[in-house]
Amino acid sequence: MTSRYWVVSLPVENSASSVWNRLQEQISKHSFDTPLYRFNIPNLRVGTLDLLLSLSDDLVKSSNFIEGVSHKTRRQIEEFERVSGLESNALTVDGVPVDSYLTRFVWDEAKYPTMSPLKEIVDSIHSQVAKIEDDLKVRVAEYNNVRSQLNAINRKQSGSLAVRDLSDLVKTEDIIISEHLITLPAIVPKYSQKDWLASYETLTNYVVPRSSKKLYEDNEYALYTVTLFKRVADNFRTNAREKGFQIRDFEYSPEAQESRKQELERLVRDQESLRSSLLQWCYTSYGEVFSSWMHFCAVRVFAESILRYGLPPSFLACVLSPTTKSEKKVRSILEGFCDNSNSMHWKSEDEMGGGIFGLGGEADTYPYPSFTINLV
Repeated sequence: MTSRYWVVSLPVENSASSVWNRLQEQISKHSFDTPLYRFNIPNLRVGTLDLLLSLSDDLVKSSNFIEGVSHKTRRQIEEFERVSGLESNALTVDGVPVDSYLTRFVWDEAKYPTMSPLKEIVDSIHSQVAKIEDDLKVRVAEYNNVRSQLNAINRKQSGSLAVRDLSDLVKTEDIIISEHLITLPAIVPKYSQKDWLASYETLTNYVVPRSSKKLYEDNEYALYTVTLFKRVADNFRTNAREKGFQIRDFEYSPEAQESRKQELERLVRDQESLRSSLLQWCYTSYGEVFSSWMHFCAVRVFAESILRYGLPPSFLACVLSPTTKSEKKVRSILEGFCDNSNSMHWKSEDEMGGGIFGLGGEADTYPYPSFTINLV
């Protein structure tokens, strides 16, 4: 799929069809590998020139915002597809691939009545996209909250023995708890295991001889148990710490362990459910944002064309996708359609002392309205 397009507008003196035929001929002759499409824009309400000038100040800013929401939604889709191990689906607007939607654009009269003032259409598009962005933030935050809880549990279960949850490593048969005796878990650096085995019985009085048992080992530490009298447990902890051994606080509880297991399973289910529903929501919302973006582009082309060429509206809007090596040639072809009589509202930046009627970006660069649409 082509990912970068130009949307341009050329002046029309007599008929749009003749300009279109000439353009097709020139592109076919000098840049045959450049796809070319009509960009059909309906007759919108112009309003006063003052209103159009005022509106133009917001067009570029709003266009950047809408494009940003489109890309943000697409990136979220790509991330969820990657995490879920899904193949990337072609993004669509009501089942139509987005590149086809752009190149075969049809104005949605039911959604945006052409008799509505331009500012009303622009404000409607902006508010719709802003609401989708707000919804996306809320939904992603909800998903990230569950994911953070799950990651925290996973870190406890898979991290270093110095910090991880020990409940899945210590079994009932490893623990002795009675009126006078207690079993403690000891975290011993791997290189100090011989020292531990040689010294743990003498770290304090009343340690049960040969009671230490190795349960688990990771890349840094080994997990041992040791049984001793409860009344010397605090003293044992202190002396063990001085020799570089960590005695972890641990209370064996089958009920708590089962509760943690159920909580983990619930969070896994919640994460999968939220990710699946959010992915489907993103597919739908991306189509809505992209459709809004293309309608906004149509308004922008219409407004810039009037500011560039004057009234009544008489211009040809089209979409091109030249290769990098063809760009200079295509620009030259397009400029050939804009002599001084046709492009009477265009002056150079030096002559204008800046941009054209407040229009920024590429509008300042060429003698015809032009801006780039990046689908990715």
